[in-house]
Amino acid sequence: MANKKTIKVTQIKSPIGRPADQRATLIGLGLNKMYKTAELEDTSAVRGMIKKVAHLVKVEE
Repeated sequence: MANKKTIKVTQIKSPIGRPADQRATLIGLGLNKMYKTAELEDTSAVRGMIKKVAHLVKVEE
């Protein structure tokens, strides 16, 4: 199996007071607590989710 490119995403801000769809997007990314990090495959779907909550997360390639 070839090496898949991954992205490391860390939640840096709280979803309190944010719309429900942004909270659901964070949960979909595997982020449900402050400063939790998830390592995800670099796909267009994941990139779109990150773009939706870019103000709440930090991304490392």
